[in-house]
Amino acid sequence: MLNGPIVVLGAFDSKGDEYAFLLDAIRRLGGDALTVNFGILGSTNLFRVDYDAEEVARAGGVELTMLRERGDRGAAMKCMAAGAAVLVRRLYDEGKLGGVIGMGGSGGASVITAAMRTLPTGVPKVCVSTVAGGDVRPYVGTTDIVMIPSVTDVAGLNRISRTIFTRAAGAIVGMVRATPEPAIGDRPIVAASMFGNTTACVDACRDLLDAAGYETLVFHATGVGGRTMESLIDEGFVDACLDITTTELADELCGGVFSAGEDRLSAPGRQGIPHLIVPGCIDMVNFGPPDSVPQKYRNAGRLFYEWNPAVTLMRTSVDENRRIGEIFAAKAIAAQGPVAFLIPLRGVSVLDGDGQLFCDREADQAMCAALRERLPAGVPVVEVDANINDPSFAQLAVEMLLELIRATKPRAAKQT
Repeated sequence: MLNGPIVVLGAFDSKGDEYAFLLDAIRRLGGDALTVNFGILGSTNLFRVDYDAEEVARAGGVELTMLRERGDRGAAMKCMAAGAAVLVRRLYDEGKLGGVIGMGGSGGASVITAAMRTLPTGVPKVCVSTVAGGDVRPYVGTTDIVMIPSVTDVAGLNRISRTIFTRAAGAIVGMVRATPEPAIGDRPIVAASMFGNTTACVDACRDLLDAAGYETLVFHATGVGGRTMESLIDEGFVDACLDITTTELADELCGGVFSAGEDRLSAPGRQGIPHLIVPGCIDMVNFGPPDSVPQKYRNAGRLFYEWNPAVTLMRTSVDENRRIGEIFAAKAIAAQGPVAFLIPLRGVSVLDGDGQLFCDREADQAMCAALRERLPAGVPVVEVDANINDPSFAQLAVEMLLELIRATKPRAAKQT
């Protein structure tokens, strides 16, 4: 028995045959489907359309006839994406959506995934597209959308497309059928940020939090990890944030590949949850292979370390660390909930440990000085004579976070 209908979302005006095949495959596998058409040029008579383009356009705030009269494809796609997002979310809220699947090229995928991104984590989402083999960040964002490469274009039925579409039907039916067991207990959730250079610290914190009755969600601070953590915090999944690894700020400041954007460290403050901030790995900026490092840094006598063949690390400077301290302070000032800082004086990473390659106490202190200069009174800043990965540091980090939590009322764990 499936857990709700599968919403099949697509441009039926140009891909009717392909969607007819997909629908037949879903139904042969026991799936119940609702169809939503966002094709502005027309519809199809190959199968029943439950929500046609007129309703999608209207949900986006425009009449379909107006979109056709304008003849502006870009504007039409934008409107249909907005309308599809509203309609799909409405179907979910009304209990009429157990999962969603769509197929298309770059334009179709942009509409399909815009709708999918409105759905909570855990709701099955499958997009078959020509763009699935490339950079799908603009389509997936921080969500759990499954992208399946179409291999050939989504244009006609052939021996390859029939196989891909059938497997995609099996994927969405199986995902909807595989209902997760409800979470047991009501342990509050702590989000933690981690990097290879802070793994020992976060692992120790996770053990301590588990013993204290908390469930820890760990996010790899690679840009998408930080964005995902912030997104789940904004969705209300998280009760407190143990931000051990804030390296994504260094990448945002210096143009590294692991930037999580300017909004990083903002969601805990927006949601008013306890937030312990640690300058983990702000000593490094991440680039790709050595030849990918921007020339302006290569010509400036900067210190580099080849972490692996795909990642080159650059030591941050005194000025960059000072700027990071200012950013930390600004995030804390804007926060609507309790926030505190914990600073390891003997290194913010493995590489920044005493005597290690990135050890630069002048740069580390520049961050601390800027932070203290700009923070208002009442925001705790605790310095500890330890490396970030020392067990004593993890112990103190958890103690401070629990103290922040005790100053608030943790929310019950959100069910998925």
